[in-house]
Amino acid sequence: MEELIPISLFLGAFAMVFGIRYFSNKEKMAMIERGIDPGIHKATPKPFLSLKFGLLLVGLGIGLIVALFLSRGMFSGNMNHNEEGQAVAIYFGCLGIFGGLGLIVSYAIEKKWLDEQK
Repeated sequence: MEELIPISLFLGAFAMVFGIRYFSNKEKMAMIERGIDPGIHKATPKPFLSLKFGLLLVGLGIGLIVALFLSRGMFSGNMNHNEEGQAVAIYFGCLGIFGGLGLIVSYAIEKKWLDEQK
């Protein structure tokens, strides 16, 4: 009976993605039939979206690292290096920080490109 859980999870995820795609296509076709532009070809860069997500990820990463320092007493010297929880927090913190910095760099590049276009 336990082997049905991964199978039903996979089938449910597939059905959800298929349903979203199917109804999105149906909505766009109905808009085209009524003469409304569905906005398919409007691919403009959104530089502030990258900045928002970048700052969010940097904040989450710094928050995880600060939480690690506060919860484990890293500054008091009694940190046990064999615990896996600390390593996981540092990994996720670094992922958030450097992923956020990448998005901020993306924002800077997109902003420079938009300024050159004007």
